[in-house]
Parts: sequence; structure tokens; C-alpha cells
Amino acid sequence: MRRLGTPVGILAAVTAAFGYVGTVDPNDPGHYPVCPLLRLTGVLCPGCGGLRSAHAFITGDLGTALSANAIATVGYVLFAAVWVLWLTRAWRGQPLRIALAPAWWWGVGAVLLLFTVVRNLPFGSALAP
Repeated sequence: MRRLGTPVGILAAVTAAFGYVGTVDPNDPGHYPVCPLLRLTGVLCPGCGGLRSAHAFITGDLGTALSANAIATVGYVLFAAVWVLWLTRAWRGQPLRIALAPAWWWGVGAVLLLFTVVRNLPFGSALAP
């Protein structure tokens, strides 16, 4: 049981964070700080809309979650998949090893950069929160 402590603890922390965002609506002003990059430059970062996306996701509105921040919504699903893999491997006494080649990390960075650039251009306004 001791080896399950870390994945279960991480799930508890993520559940608490999502529970808070699910009950304290980020669409109501005054509850959360404004993105510093957006405030200083007017540029939407890859995380802009992430809290609104999390709120919509946790309340079951997947369409709104995707429109608030599609990358974050995909990230929630990926987190869940990796967490299940982590818990399964911890249950079996095996370490979680996800070895991605550098090309994958460069690809993830390229997708985030492309997402950021496109959502800040007029034709990519559908990706803006």
C-alpha cells in the first residue's frame, strides 16, 4: 500500500484543485488573478482560458471546455491516462517510466507554440477563450 501513496496523493491534490475550480467559477470576476502575460502584453499564452476550461470540464460541459482551451482539455485527458498507468504500475510494484525521445518533446513544444501563435491571430480567434 505504501507504493500507492504518491499516485493517490497526486490524485487527491488534483481532485481538490478541480473541486475548487468547479465550485468557484472563474467566469465570475475577482476570484482568480489575470494572466500576467495577457495583462502586460495582450498576448494569450497557451494556458489562457485553462481555469475556465477546467470549470467547464468538471461541470460536464465538454464543448465549452474545448472552446476555452483545447490544449488544456486534451491535457486533462492525458493526465488521467498517465495517472491510471502510474497507479497500475505502482500496484504491481513497477516504476513508472515514460521515456519519450527528444523529438516528441520538440513536437509538444511545436504544438504549444503553434497553438499560441494561431490563437493570437485574427483567423484563429476560435481558439481564444
